[in-house]
Amino acid sequence: MWILPLVGYLGSIVGFCFLTLAIASGLYYLSELVEEHTVIAKRFLSRLIYSIMGLQLVLCVVDRFPFLLTVLGIFSHFVYLGNMRRFPFVQLTDPLFLASCVLVLVNHYVWFKHFSRSQERAYQNMSSYYDTPSDVPTFTEIASYFGLCVWLVPFALFVSLSASDNVLPTIGNEPSTSGVGVGVGDTGRSKRSQGMAKALVDTVLSAIGDVSATLGWKRPEDRI
Repeated sequence: MWILPLVGYLGSIVGFCFLTLAIASGLYYLSELVEEHTVIAKRFLSRLIYSIMGLQLVLCVVDRFPFLLTVLGIFSHFVYLGNMRRFPFVQLTDPLFLASCVLVLVNHYVWFKHFSRSQERAYQNMSSYYDTPSDVPTFTEIASYFGLCVWLVPFALFVSLSASDNVLPTIGNEPSTSGVGVGVGDTGRSKRSQGMAKALVDTVLSAIGDVSATLGWKRPEDRI
C-alpha cells in the first residue's frame, strides 16, 4: 500500500491542526470568561487549591504516597496560592510567579520519576511473565493524578492571570486636545488588561498573519 499511508499522514496533520485550533479557542474563551467574572474565578481557584492540598494529604495518609513528595506538592500549591493576592494581575518578574514556574517543572519531574520507579520495581518482582503486579497504579490513575494534582492549578492560573495592570488615565497619558473622538473612556479601554493565555493566542495569530502577508496571502477583507 502506498496511498493509504499518505492519507493517514494527511489525516494526522489535519487532526492536529483542528486540535490546536480547538485548544486555542478554549483558552481564549476561558480567558474572556475570567475577565467577565473575576471575583468568582478568584474564589473558585482559591478553593480549588485548598481542595488539591487536602487531596494530596489524604493520598499520603491512605494510599501511602511518599511523604517528602507530598510535602513538596502541598508547598507548591501554597506558593501558587500566593499568586492570588493580586488576582488577576501578576508581574512576570514577581519572585512568587517565577517560583511557581520552577515548581511546576520540579513537581512534574519528581512525580514522573516516582511512578516510573514504582512500576519498574513491581515488574522486577514478578515471578512469572503472566503475573499481574499488585498495588501498581494504572496509566489512567497516573494521568489523572498529574492532571488534577500537578497541572490543573498552574494551567488555571496561566489562563486566569493577566500580565499587565489596569492603568487609569492620568495627566501624563491624557490624549492631546487636538485628537477628535478620543476621551477618557477610550484611554481606559486601550489600557485594559489582557490575560496571558489570550495575549499568547493573539500573538500567535498576529505572527501567522504577518507570515501570510510576507508570503503574499491576503485576507478577504484586504482584497476589497
